[in-house]
Amino acid sequence: MADTTGNIQDTGTASAPGPDPRTSSWRYIGPGIVVAATGVGAGDLVATLIAGSNFGYTLLWAAVVGCLVKISLAEACGRWHLSTGRTLFDGWASLGRWTTWFFAGYAVIWGFVYGAAAMSSSALPLQALFPDVMDLEWWGIACGLAGLVFVWFNRYAVFEKVMTVLVGVMFVVTVYLAVRVTPHLGDAFAGLLPVLPDEKDSVLNTLGLIGGVGGTITLAAYGYWVNAKGWTGTGWMRIMRLDNRVAYATTGIFVVAMLFVGAELLHSANIAIASGDKGLIQLGGVLEEQYGTATGKLFLIGFFATSFTSLIGVWHGVSLMFADFLARQRGERQARGDALASGRRERSWAFRAYLLWLTFPPMVLLFQGQPFRLVIIYGVLGAAFMPFLALTLMWLLNSARTPREWRNGPLSNTMLALAGLLFLVLCVKQVWDQPWSEFF
Repeated sequence: MADTTGNIQDTGTASAPGPDPRTSSWRYIGPGIVVAATGVGAGDLVATLIAGSNFGYTLLWAAVVGCLVKISLAEACGRWHLSTGRTLFDGWASLGRWTTWFFAGYAVIWGFVYGAAAMSSSALPLQALFPDVMDLEWWGIACGLAGLVFVWFNRYAVFEKVMTVLVGVMFVVTVYLAVRVTPHLGDAFAGLLPVLPDEKDSVLNTLGLIGGVGGTITLAAYGYWVNAKGWTGTGWMRIMRLDNRVAYATTGIFVVAMLFVGAELLHSANIAIASGDKGLIQLGGVLEEQYGTATGKLFLIGFFATSFTSLIGVWHGVSLMFADFLARQRGERQARGDALASGRRERSWAFRAYLLWLTFPPMVLLFQGQPFRLVIIYGVLGAAFMPFLALTLMWLLNSARTPREWRNGPLSNTMLALAGLLFLVLCVKQVWDQPWSEFF
């Protein structure tokens, strides 16, 4: 129950369980596919590709550790939603008003800059596939509008099915490329040993790869998708955990496959590509030269699937979080998962208002470039979100806010503490690297 200040108090028991599936059947899997598709964007693939290009298989273990870290974070988000019947933002709000101010600033600034980045990333492969149709900026606008219309008029069930199809495309393309470059499996297995490259800043580069595998705010959205699927009680806990493992096994396959491509195709031939999404366009050209036009085109299709799933995933998941945020601000003190399961949040004006915010204002940035100060603030907020998520989950899941049966055990606490420390180090580095002298 909640006290008069809205803080959640311990009831001593778990929330009433929802329908209890007899087995952890694969037919229930869904939100995990969505979070995997959304979390693995073009930026994650190119970062892993460059790691393979620079260090061969040396950092394969870091990509695997990154997946394990994210499993612990997503599981904690899902466990909070199912065990308490409350949403993650409802939990954050119980920690103090500072969480509200942080999330509000993050949602507004991050959404504005990310909207432009997602549209541009989705547009790049389309322009490469159809170079004479229209300019990059107009492809970006078309992708943003397509995402808006799709999320606006469809509920979670349809959204999940489309994401599953696009994940299938991503899976086929990345696995095909990994097989096509003929990986040296002996070297790959050796890469599972935790060894650092003999390079300057190797520790920070390794931590960056671990932290960059598969998701930022989309990890927090996982609990919202769990509820939107109709899972609203502790009876779904086993299914959620299976679903979460599938999510990051899928993520692991994507990033390991791209590391194979970087190690075999680029590292062995000493080919350098640019950081950022344009590096994937360069890779498409290299693949076309090495393996023919069909392989190059297939890669661009996979690149589009990767980018567009991230776009519509954020359009849906973060809009759900924003709608929940405003619902509590309007006085709905006990925001619960059943509002998500019924689809009320997806039909709310707040959900659609954030959809419009993600789509239309960022279009200006497609033509004018990203304002310098805004990009710095965006970078700092983005870096701060993951330690915020890890440390607040530890706080919530070790307190009386969570029913005793579902509080953290030693393994969960260890993984969340490691995640919090990892992301705190990366946050400090990101803040330190910003050109603050030019900001003022």
